[in-house]
Amino acid sequence: MKRIIFAAAMGLCALPSQAADPTAKELFKDIETPARAAPQSLGGYAKGCLAGGVRLFEDGPTWAAMRLSRGRNWGHPALADFISRFSAAATRVGYDGLLIGDMGRARGGPMISGHRSHQIGLDVDVWMRPMTERPDARQREDWSSYDVVKGRATLDRDLWEKSAWRAIGIAAQDPAVARIFVNPTIKRELCRASPGAPWLRKVRAWWGHDAHFHVRLSCPAGVPGCVDQPAPPAGDGCGKELNWWFTGEPYAPSDKPPPKDLTMADLPEACEAVLDAK
Repeated sequence: MKRIIFAAAMGLCALPSQAADPTAKELFKDIETPARAAPQSLGGYAKGCLAGGVRLFEDGPTWAAMRLSRGRNWGHPALADFISRFSAAATRVGYDGLLIGDMGRARGGPMISGHRSHQIGLDVDVWMRPMTERPDARQREDWSSYDVVKGRATLDRDLWEKSAWRAIGIAAQDPAVARIFVNPTIKRELCRASPGAPWLRKVRAWWGHDAHFHVRLSCPAGVPGCVDQPAPPAGDGCGKELNWWFTGEPYAPSDKPPPKDLTMADLPEACEAVLDAK
């Protein structure tokens, strides 16, 4: 019913030839409660939704959730469990705790801004700035992370040494983790610091990710509607593949049109019930 009303309202200010289905991100953006159901990640990381999601506590023994006003501290229970054990493990390499950025919305789905993934409750952004004191409500909104990359390819050594970089290897060794996305300059430094480490295979260079690292879990067992992405290529990813990021090719203008916003028709059929659940 909500979608019918939304579409009708849109029709009042558009010619019939311009009428279009509302985008999925518009339909999901104001939902602040989870769909009450068994936890299910439905679809793929960039085309799906979440049933039975849980909200990460604002404060845990070894973490603090940041930017609570964004309403993006929701995920599959497996993600909340990961954050708890991962942040605790990070204390063994010298951190008091970790600052947790975006996870997903209460029912997953496309976000109104900022991410194309984070849709099925299995992605989390971990700040490069570690937790050295417990933030209050204002600080959760006002603090910034450490942008450890200057320009396109230079590491800010001072910020790097203060950052949570040692936690990346801890996360990559967790069996539940499928991939970790970092800035190419961060990947290059990890290759230098830990040559030949098996966990480097999970750490993939990607655009951005200079102030946080993005951890992605594999689909939990017993969730048939969840779609894993293929495993990372063999090897540590420190050779030719990484070198490509330091050429001009990745940054050359592209003739490809930008991706279109998803509609509900693009998502798994089960996401209709997730969206409409009371």
